[in-house]
Amino acid sequence: MVSAKQLLSIIESTLLGSTPPSPSQRIELIHAIRHSLPSLKSLLSFPVRTSVEFLVVLFRFYPSLIDTHSLLAKEPPKPSDRAQVESKEVRLPDSGPIPLDDQDVQIALKLSDDLHLNEIDCVRLLVSANQEWGLLGRGPLDILRLAAGLWYTERRDLITALYTLLRAIVLDQGLEADLLADILKYVEDLINNGLRQRLISLIKELNREEPAGLGGPNSERYILDPRGALVERRAVVCRERLILGHCLVLSLLVVRASPKEVKDVFTTLKDSAGDIGGCTDIVKNQITYSLLFSLIISLISDALSASPDKMSILAQDVSFRHDFQETVMAIGNDQMIEGCMHCVRLAWAVHLMIIQDVTDARETTNDVRNISSCLEVVFSSNVFQYLLNTVLRTPAYQASTFSCHAKVVFTSEIQLLVIGTGEVCCVFQNDDEDMIYMYNAYLHKLITSFLSHPLARDKVKETKEKAMTALSPYKMSGSHDYVLDGNMQSQQTTESAPQTFVSLLEFVSEIYEKEPELLSGNDVLWTFVKFAGEDHTNFQTLVAFLKMLSTLASSEEGASKVYELLQGRTFRSISWSTLFDCLSIYEEKFKQSLQSAGPILPEFQEGDAKALVAYLSVLRKVVENGNPIERKAWFPDIEPLFKLLSYENVPPYLKGALRNSISTFIHVSPNLKDTIWGFLEQYDLPVVVGPQVGHGTQMMASQVYDMRFELNEVEARSEHYPSTISFLNLLNALIAEERDAADRGRRFIGIFRFIYDHVFGPFPQRAYADSSEKWQLVVACLQHFQMILSMYDIKDEDIDVVVSQSQLSAPQSTPLQLQLPVIELLKDFMSGKTVFRNIMGILLPGVDAIIADRTNHTYGLLLEKAVLLSLEIIILVLEKDLSVSDFWRPLYQPFDVILSQDHNQIVALLEYIRYDFLPQIQLRSIKIMSILSSRMVGLVPLLLKSNSVSLLVEDYAACLELRSEGCQVIENSCDDPGVLIMQLLIDNIGRPAPNITHFLLKFDLDSPVERTVLQPKFNYSCLKVVLDILEMLPKPDVNALLHEFGFQLLYELCSDPLTCGPTIDLLSTKKYRFFVKHLDNIGVAPLPKRNSTQPLRISSLHQRAWLLKLLALELHVGNATSSSHREVCHSIVGHLFGRGETEYDSDNKILHPLLQSSPEDTASRAIGRCKVWCSLLGCNMSMPFPIVDLALVGSGNVLELLEIIQFRSPDTTVKHSEVLSHIKFGPVADDILGNPATYEKGGVYYYSERGDRLIDLNAFRDTLWQKCNLDNPQLSSFGSEVELTEVRNNVQQLLRWAWKHNKNLEEQAAQLHMLTGWSQIVEVSASRRISLMENRSEILFLLLDTSLNASSSPDCSLKMAVMLTQVSITCMAKLRDERFVSPSVLNSDTVTCLDVIMTKRLSNGACHSILFKIMMAILRHDTSEALRRRQYTLLLSYFQYCQHILDPDVPTTVLQSLLIDEQDSGDLDLEKIDQDQAELAHANLSILRKEAQSILDLVRPLLFLLDRAIKDATQGSESGKIMALFVLDAMICIDHEKFFLGQLQSRGFLRSCLMNISNVSYQDNMHSIDPLQRLCALEAELALLLRISHKYGKSGAQILFSMGAFEHIASCMTHNMHIKGNLRRFDTSFGKDSFADVHRQRMIISPLLRLVFSLTSLVESSDFFEVKNKVVREVIDFVKGHQLLFDQVLHQDVSDADELAMEQINLVVGILSKVWPYEEGAEYGFVQGLFGLMHTLFSRDSTFLSSAQSDFQKQRKSELSAFRLCFSLSSYLYFLVKKKSLRLQVSNNSTDYSALVGQQQPTLSLLGYLLNSVTTALENAAEEKSILLNKIQDINELPRQEVDEIINMCVLEDQVASSDNIQKRRYITMVEMCRIAGNRDRLITLVLLLAENLLNIFLIHFQNSSSSSSSESGEAVKALTYGSKEEAVEDLDSFCSKLVPILERLEVLREDKVGHNLKVFQRLASSLKELSIQKLTL
Repeated sequence: MVSAKQLLSIIESTLLGSTPPSPSQRIELIHAIRHSLPSLKSLLSFPVRTSVEFLVVLFRFYPSLIDTHSLLAKEPPKPSDRAQVESKEVRLPDSGPIPLDDQDVQIALKLSDDLHLNEIDCVRLLVSANQEWGLLGRGPLDILRLAAGLWYTERRDLITALYTLLRAIVLDQGLEADLLADILKYVEDLINNGLRQRLISLIKELNREEPAGLGGPNSERYILDPRGALVERRAVVCRERLILGHCLVLSLLVVRASPKEVKDVFTTLKDSAGDIGGCTDIVKNQITYSLLFSLIISLISDALSASPDKMSILAQDVSFRHDFQETVMAIGNDQMIEGCMHCVRLAWAVHLMIIQDVTDARETTNDVRNISSCLEVVFSSNVFQYLLNTVLRTPAYQASTFSCHAKVVFTSEIQLLVIGTGEVCCVFQNDDEDMIYMYNAYLHKLITSFLSHPLARDKVKETKEKAMTALSPYKMSGSHDYVLDGNMQSQQTTESAPQTFVSLLEFVSEIYEKEPELLSGNDVLWTFVKFAGEDHTNFQTLVAFLKMLSTLASSEEGASKVYELLQGRTFRSISWSTLFDCLSIYEEKFKQSLQSAGPILPEFQEGDAKALVAYLSVLRKVVENGNPIERKAWFPDIEPLFKLLSYENVPPYLKGALRNSISTFIHVSPNLKDTIWGFLEQYDLPVVVGPQVGHGTQMMASQVYDMRFELNEVEARSEHYPSTISFLNLLNALIAEERDAADRGRRFIGIFRFIYDHVFGPFPQRAYADSSEKWQLVVACLQHFQMILSMYDIKDEDIDVVVSQSQLSAPQSTPLQLQLPVIELLKDFMSGKTVFRNIMGILLPGVDAIIADRTNHTYGLLLEKAVLLSLEIIILVLEKDLSVSDFWRPLYQPFDVILSQDHNQIVALLEYIRYDFLPQIQLRSIKIMSILSSRMVGLVPLLLKSNSVSLLVEDYAACLELRSEGCQVIENSCDDPGVLIMQLLIDNIGRPAPNITHFLLKFDLDSPVERTVLQPKFNYSCLKVVLDILEMLPKPDVNALLHEFGFQLLYELCSDPLTCGPTIDLLSTKKYRFFVKHLDNIGVAPLPKRNSTQPLRISSLHQRAWLLKLLALELHVGNATSSSHREVCHSIVGHLFGRGETEYDSDNKILHPLLQSSPEDTASRAIGRCKVWCSLLGCNMSMPFPIVDLALVGSGNVLELLEIIQFRSPDTTVKHSEVLSHIKFGPVADDILGNPATYEKGGVYYYSERGDRLIDLNAFRDTLWQKCNLDNPQLSSFGSEVELTEVRNNVQQLLRWAWKHNKNLEEQAAQLHMLTGWSQIVEVSASRRISLMENRSEILFLLLDTSLNASSSPDCSLKMAVMLTQVSITCMAKLRDERFVSPSVLNSDTVTCLDVIMTKRLSNGACHSILFKIMMAILRHDTSEALRRRQYTLLLSYFQYCQHILDPDVPTTVLQSLLIDEQDSGDLDLEKIDQDQAELAHANLSILRKEAQSILDLVRPLLFLLDRAIKDATQGSESGKIMALFVLDAMICIDHEKFFLGQLQSRGFLRSCLMNISNVSYQDNMHSIDPLQRLCALEAELALLLRISHKYGKSGAQILFSMGAFEHIASCMTHNMHIKGNLRRFDTSFGKDSFADVHRQRMIISPLLRLVFSLTSLVESSDFFEVKNKVVREVIDFVKGHQLLFDQVLHQDVSDADELAMEQINLVVGILSKVWPYEEGAEYGFVQGLFGLMHTLFSRDSTFLSSAQSDFQKQRKSELSAFRLCFSLSSYLYFLVKKKSLRLQVSNNSTDYSALVGQQQPTLSLLGYLLNSVTTALENAAEEKSILLNKIQDINELPRQEVDEIINMCVLEDQVASSDNIQKRRYITMVEMCRIAGNRDRLITLVLLLAENLLNIFLIHFQNSSSSSSSESGEAVKALTYGSKEEAVEDLDSFCSKLVPILERLEVLREDKVGHNLKVFQRLASSLKELSIQKLTL
């Protein structure tokens, strides 16, 4: 169905568009016309009803629809329908029953009575009004007016649609012939079925005082228009009558009128003419004109269609000819009617003449008599003068004097626009210029047919002879007499009535002045010109003839013909020589008079003066419109034009004509400009600037006749100012051509002061005989001021001069030579003086008053121009004042401060947005609003004080709506009012509230903005218009920028903290459903082609970008607690990742159809594509595994959106010089574009409304021409036309390149913008809303796969690859989270450890596909370090994803114990999981092996960059190196075949790393980022070397050792270890030194110690007795070289050590325990240090070892670290006991010296105490582990309280949200308990080993003691103690008695609790127990 509004929109977009209609538009248009034929045929019966009932009619029913009588009558009110309405329930045909209340019934019946409509249709209107506006809360009167307004709007749309169709047929709009033929066929059917007769009758009926017309006496007078403005019904109907009149005119040009229709039009014309008698109503006059010209066109077109073989329609009806002749010739009494009848008589006479010429055989004497009688009346009444005065020269005929919106609005009180005599007028805009063109075209046909007929020519000749004899001869005229020059309306002569011949000449002039193109090939007219130019005996006819010549010279062809006519060969007395001779004669006469010293100069004859004015008018038009080449030689000597300017007796109007003619020569040749300046200085009146007006200074004693005198004394007396006006215009034209701005206008200061003080200053007080002159004078002054402000800038010295002058007591005394015009103007505006007051005096009457004058007066166009210039001047001042305001205060204030002193001034400026006659005025008003809104914080409160607040809001909305309804593309967005309004709204969003955006969008300004409840359908505002535009997206080719900025506006509103809530709530409502509405239309629609519609393509990309960002914003901030937002988010996710309708399961999960097949099923589809990629990238590889392709059937919108962006963007990175080198002047252009000065303001670059830096084509063109003129000075004189043409062509070629360059830049930016939006919505969806979807892992895989494919595509640019890689990182991270953090197990009711272990992971094939595509992306040619860093991050994330699901810290034994009860039939086996994981790891390695060479090629530049980074401290290279090292580390982790080890070694990478380590020098300036990055790089290198040593074991360590690793490590340690004092625990005061020390310890010392400890693994393979082993020697040397470090670490307080210090102690102890036993020297004290550490640790109980930290997590780590240290120390001690035969004493109770010395060593009692602590820890750990395993088994039985207690104990609050369900809490608890159980198991393993060391030490001592006890020597005793034998026995007994209970506890340990095989351990304990018991029994 097509409504009237849609029909109009389709017709306008198709027929009035700037581009030819596309095939789809043509089909849509024809379809709309077919379905709307019933509505068009039933015009004005009730369009709303017909658009509902008949639009569904198919074309096959068309023949049955042409019954005129049944369709053209509207359905009247019916009693039955009235009764149905009164019953309060109405059943509409297209809906169910509608209940009504009493108010609804009253309004419906009132509508029926007021509009004479059917009652059911009135109910339908109410329903439509409620849908459109929302009636809740409105009063009955408002509802009534809204419903009536909808009816009139629908009717208006239908009439306008018909008008547009008719106009398309009549006017040549470049439409295709077949489309035009189709439209013509339908329109002809309409007309033939009575449409025109209906139009005529409607024009009559709508003028009646009845409900169906203007309204009855009791009808409501006002309606509400579509914007909610109050409009008078009478004005709306009057405008409809005018459009109908235009339709009538156009229909007559489609199908000729019948005799009856001509008679009806004639009758209607008489009625209309009588109705406007004495009325100045513009619209009523235009209705009469439309009827008059309908009749003229009917008669002329009918006659012209006749031929000798075919009579015209009217001529065939003899009775009509007779009756119409009598009717026309009937004389009436009404003067207005008679005037119109005279015009009809002229047309009828011409009709008869044409018929007579065409059909000579049928000519009768009666026809000649009828023609003669008509001509007699026509000439006697001077119908030509009537047409001039009453039609052609009236405001109603002269221009498009109509505005598109009603100027009647309401606020709190009704305010009506009163025009003319006080009648309320509602005016709209249409194509009146086209109508006037057609009127003039038929006047042209009328006058040419008239002048070509012998009877008419005879009558004209008779009239000419009469005029020659009747008019008076030449007479004298004083200088005060005045006539208007040739471009104005002629003043009447002294005779009471003008002569008909003069009127005829003026009538011809008026026709062709408006349409000069009608002169082409008009031989009849030129024949008449030659006739009219002969034998003039008076100046009146001569002036009229010359004026006609000036009109005929309005075109190039006409100018050439007129020039030839006046060469002297055509006319005897009229020629150019006559003009110049006359000027010379008078100049000679005045010169002789001055030489004779006569009293006064001779008078100037009036006839001569007027004739000279007319001549000069012809001269001006000839020069102005002549051929640019030919006119150079036409008038070689123009000096005579200057010679009369200085004489005071020359009439001012003649001086004005002289100067106007002179000004046209300025553009003939650049050389003439200087010539004109010289002649002006020689001949014209001087500008003597004396004391300024109003300063009280005495006037000069002797008066000088200068321009001041002529203005104030001569012209002021006559109240005419032609001389001053022409003087200013001439000077302005000359100044505008000045290109040298070096003196900054100082040479024009005299002219400026004259204009400022004497012309513009007092202009409001002057008297004017003609108001047009007043505004001409004002416009000239304003043009001068505007030029001054735009041509010259402010400099620093100007500020200083004004500041120094402001300190004087009389700053007005500034010498004239020191003044600058631009400074004086700024001072005037910033102090609110003369110019400012006068300009505001022009603007303050308000837009309504200006509209009234513009509409009703002939000077309206001049006033309009004055308003435009005033606004431009205000803008220029606002752009300049801030640069000086801070320095000039307090004498001069910022201009906005001056304006804000009276809020009416600001309101008046802003209200010009309503002035839609001239779009430039609207643009200036919007610009002023933009500037003031950025400078005035209190602008909105100031506006709220005005009574026109709502009116201003509606005006902005109306302007925006009008722009959206336009059909022409506005190329320059700066001239687009819609774009400027959108930018105004966007720019003000973030400014302090309340701001202009809040104001214009109707936010609630009486309360906090964020609490606003937006109601766009209730309040007409820009918000409503924007939402309506985005809802329908009309005319995308015209409104592309509006659509784009509309989406941006909504995004910015949703992003702003204040407007976010109200806007998102509004867009989320069911009424709008905004967020997903456009995904299926503009979101995935094909992009427009680049070649034909690149601007539309660019805007389309931006529209999608803002839409996607808006959707991402809603997904990000949408309130999950709100049902509307929740539904919106579901819908968005469903549309993005699904297809068709979105379904939900019981848990609100979206069941999307995106995944039609699993990744495994599609894994082999991209092999071919990947091979293509490989060939493009230069790789030669095979595919050992399948790759997943994303070409799935039914993929979601999110993938289709990405496909849209995947095109090769235009290359804009190529340097200009490379492109321009082959173009002539290309190097010049390259210099211009590359000059840094061009980047500044005023250069050749500018920033577009989107923020793109583009080439300013105008500035670029001007700069090119300047450069060309400098290089080729002869070009400025146009000496060589060929050379000039060549230069012009080259400049055009450069401009075309620049334009294309701009568009390419914009397209590339748009592509990136859309990709940004796509990446945002994907990342937000994946991060926050992916939980709404099922099969999340598969969706993430598809997104990851697609983004990787796109990033490795050859069409993908570098910037795009960075964004796509970021999306891949997000998807990869979310996949990892899906596997490890939020597995699908959370959706089940129970949680088991089996579920956790079996968490779903992508198949190995899918993982291989991801890895391969990551490799392909890394291998792309176009790359950067930033991109590679992201790609490395992605690769690392992938490796993390591929890690084993089982935590390596959780032993397999723990997991096996957990899974015993959960396995089904033994199917689950951890070995299977391990096997699958191993397969994946081997496949990953295989891929990397094939690509390793290329990967290393990418890493090497980073390594080379590292050397430079060390010197230059460049940030980027360091971070790039770090990421590369991390990647290599990850690759080594999966290298099970030692492949990468060989690669790194052979390429010298390892040696390079070691060299870098030795060369890094640490600096203490850690407050900057660069040293920290260097430390991170060093740490990464050390981590990589450590990984090699650990991963490859002794072989890796051996390679590093062979490369001198210890030497490099020692060098690095030496450079970076500046330890001051003792290395105690790090100071907690975080100053600079402590900050640096922490980083040194964490990032240098600890990694170096780790690497050294790792390399000590080689020591174990060396022979114990080979003391000089190389490895041992180098490690010992390293230790000795860093004795201070080792000593300080060993002497740290263990009880106060943090995690870092504890790690260092462990490392140092581990290193020393490996190598120090080989060192025999004791001078370093390390042994004592180790023994001291043993005493410290071994003497602590188990509570100290396990409770050093209060934090639970840290406590576990600390406990493990402490026992690990104990184990290292025990291992060292065991080594000494076993290998070095060290024997420990039982206790330290001995008092002899040798015993005191032995106190440094640990004792057996101390070790026994440690064993007791170890046993206790082992028992506790086993018990805790058992409890944890039981709890894990019963996890689903644990209550929430206990679960939360575990979570709190383990400090996991940050992982759990308050809204998480019990399943997630149990899952997190179970995972954490598994980790704790793993920690306990590791502790058990460690303490078992520690206990085993202790038991072995005890066993060695007891065995030695037992073997020696049988010996008689005393050495056995000394093996255990240094004391006496008795003491030893006593100590040993005591020790054994304590040891036995501990060993018994160890014996009873259970393997099921401990989780380890204890047979060997317990056997060792039992053996030791037996020995201990034996010792006790001895």
